[in-house]
Amino acid sequence: MQSSDITTFHTQPGQILARGVCRHMMSHGFVTVEELIPTRGLRVDVMALGPKGEIWVIECKSSREDFTSDKKWQGYLEWCDRYFWAVDAGFPTELLPDGTGLIIADGYDAEIIRMAPEDKLAAARRKVMVQKFATHAARRLQAFRDPGVAALISTS
Repeated sequence: MQSSDITTFHTQPGQILARGVCRHMMSHGFVTVEELIPTRGLRVDVMALGPKGEIWVIECKSSREDFTSDKKWQGYLEWCDRYFWAVDAGFPTELLPDGTGLIIADGYDAEIIRMAPEDKLAAARRKVMVQKFATHAARRLQAFRDPGVAALISTS
């Protein structure tokens, strides 16, 4: 396998965008997890935890159709301090709602084009989200280190 072949592990376009977003977030001191469930019925593409405890949600949209079919995105706003869309350079960004952040990404990196407005989480909600983040990350690591235990790990 060649190291340049990113599709070996990430076959979906949104997952390729998420990879670039996660790399970029590291350059800002954030750590990330993918596909975190903040509450029943919602699954965040990328959740980023910053060096000062800030929580960002980044939804990766690979096409116009992917974006227009997403009816749940406003439900993510109550689970983060800042909300972003991550799209590729060819995405029609005029479709994206005002009052949200914009990241242009590919499988290798990303760039924050428009900073999302900040709406700080309440302390109790932040504590819950940091706990969910840590638990999700630990479960992913355990499943990676011991693939046989993956079936035993709850995803809730």
